[in-house]
Amino acid sequence: MKFEAPAGENLFDTATVVGKSTPRIDGPLKVSGQAPYAAERHDVAPNQAYGWIVGSAIAKGRISSMNLADARRAPGVLGIVAATEHKPVGSSSFNHAPLFGGSEIAHYHQAIAVVVAETFEQARAAAGLIRTEYADSEGAFDLAKVAPGAPLASEELPDYNRLGDFDAAFANAAVKVDQRYTTPDEAHAMMEPFATIAAWEGDELTVWTSNQMVAWSKRALGSILGMPAEKIRVDSPYIGGGFGGKLFVRSDAVMAALGAKAVGRPVKIAMHRSLMFNNSTHRPATIQRVRLGAGRDGRITAIAHENWSGNITGKDGENGTLQTPKLYAGANRLLENRTAQLDLPEGNAMRAPGEAPGHMALEVAMDELAEALGMDPVEVRIVNDAQANVPGEPETKISDRNLERCLRTGADRFGWSARNATPAQIRDGRKLVGMGVAAGYRAAPTMKSAARVKLGADGTVTVETDMTDIGTGTYTIIAQTAAEAMGVPLDRVRVELGDSLYPVSAGSGGQWGAASSTAGVYAACVNLRRMIGDKLGFDGDAATFSGGKASIDGESHALTDAGAVTATGEMEFGDFQKDYDIGTYAAHFAEVAVDMYTGEASIRRMLSVCDAGRILNPLSARSQVIGAMVMAAGATLTEDLHVDKRFGYFANHDLASYEVPVHADIPPQECIFLDTLDPMISPLKAKGVGELGICGPGAAIANALYNATGIRVRDYPLTLDKYLDRLPAVA
Repeated sequence: MKFEAPAGENLFDTATVVGKSTPRIDGPLKVSGQAPYAAERHDVAPNQAYGWIVGSAIAKGRISSMNLADARRAPGVLGIVAATEHKPVGSSSFNHAPLFGGSEIAHYHQAIAVVVAETFEQARAAAGLIRTEYADSEGAFDLAKVAPGAPLASEELPDYNRLGDFDAAFANAAVKVDQRYTTPDEAHAMMEPFATIAAWEGDELTVWTSNQMVAWSKRALGSILGMPAEKIRVDSPYIGGGFGGKLFVRSDAVMAALGAKAVGRPVKIAMHRSLMFNNSTHRPATIQRVRLGAGRDGRITAIAHENWSGNITGKDGENGTLQTPKLYAGANRLLENRTAQLDLPEGNAMRAPGEAPGHMALEVAMDELAEALGMDPVEVRIVNDAQANVPGEPETKISDRNLERCLRTGADRFGWSARNATPAQIRDGRKLVGMGVAAGYRAAPTMKSAARVKLGADGTVTVETDMTDIGTGTYTIIAQTAAEAMGVPLDRVRVELGDSLYPVSAGSGGQWGAASSTAGVYAACVNLRRMIGDKLGFDGDAATFSGGKASIDGESHALTDAGAVTATGEMEFGDFQKDYDIGTYAAHFAEVAVDMYTGEASIRRMLSVCDAGRILNPLSARSQVIGAMVMAAGATLTEDLHVDKRFGYFANHDLASYEVPVHADIPPQECIFLDTLDPMISPLKAKGVGELGICGPGAAIANALYNATGIRVRDYPLTLDKYLDRLPAVA
């Protein structure tokens, strides 16, 4: 099926299942421990051995020698695959860093060996007996030093990144802002580690793993291991957090496969926590310069956003400029994104890559502009809302945009009118209290997605697709979609996910999963309805499916009369979407209190108002947004991967010293969905929302801290050491 025109009226407009708050159908399995995660798949392959990955102790150079003798003699050891004895594995377009790169070292904690033993403890102990000698090379580890010479990330920037004459417009602007902001490297820090069980049967490989994109991973493993992808099965039904870190195959899967091949037994690897931060991927740090020029009426006449980031390849860093042309108009514009070569571990996708740190700079700059103008920050954003095409920008229509409504609804709900525009004026005991706001934008892409739907003889509907659920509630929204399309109760639907034996879906990532995968399930259901109609002698497209029956022309047919029927369907998205800017929008509000004596900042309350099309399941969608708000709070106030600039690694590589928010850090959070319908996105008129929730809340918190204290901190995280000595004197 091809979605090649805007969706008209359809069965989802009168939905009784889709759009209703529904508890997650996988929830009971997870809270009772019956949903096995990758390392817990004890029954999938008999006689499993355990692997322990050894990481490089240097950041750049080569291995001179590895002494494996003591490790090989250690109790329980079955085999060792070492970089000095094994040719480097291949590469994949999905990965920047080598996952097992031979003797050449590209970053700290690069996998250089895997020890396989009868028990986990034996593998770990033996790994400690390996003696490795290195020849170090000088590396580049300091973004601030290398950023000035960084090249453009792409030489072919779209024309609309340079509109008009920015320099002249900025020079002539009545009001100007010109500030620099920095965001640090961040870790995904998910609870479930990277984990894989690998087993070979002849020349065929099966990996039971924790991965967001099954089809991508199957293809990548084939490329890396130098074997046909058709001989690989990837199975990932439950994932304990990914945030983009599990979009791509990591060294746990590669080393488990190599270890299993070497010892002739299935091998299980759960990457140890201290390896997680340097061996896998992270969000790269950024340096951002934002310049805004406006007239006295608040309208922006010149807008420039420049971004510097770094990565192991010198490409594909963290582009903080992505949201800027989507949020605000400006006839004179300059956007530049530059990526420096660094020898730190690989930077790659993390929830809302680019936009998340980009908002943290842009939306603070917008507040600084509002203050310079003497305007309310909400009104400045509304005045500059990019509702229509900017002169010179390609003719792209906006599909559905309700940013102003988000801002006004949020301001009313949050009590914004009580905010004191003059900073450091509101006190509550020993606390200074302030409010902040930020706008948010995240694209709403779609990807081709397929599914198989089976009608059982007993009337049960089963959905099979390699789509994954990373804690987002995918099992449930797919079940809701099938129940709605086939007219059966939700409890008569079974959903099977994450197995590459199933039809290829969009996978979970980039905020495309919900819209794409449900559209694929709908396509399969349409085909199933037609097949049922053919068997029972009616037009499946014209019939109404409800209550386990199909009704047409006054006649009713029980679905069970069709017997067992199976249909596969795929949704492709037509080129007409390219004529539209299909995005999601939000307004974020925060209230922050700062202790005048200690400088400790605490968030008192948060609100997000989201415009993301039809909300398929408000209950799980709310969880997605408040989870993103929590991540934004961490990025703003606590999270910072500290780079040891002498030796080129992240020093705080554990959950004790990499400080993510805990329950006591997070206040009451409220989420409002406008629940508008966007016919340009899919037949369900629904967009993703999980990444929108992290685009903007950080800036709202930063702006609230400024409103509370009168101190502007532009280097994240906003830890108290950066402003404690500037707090107002205690009266």
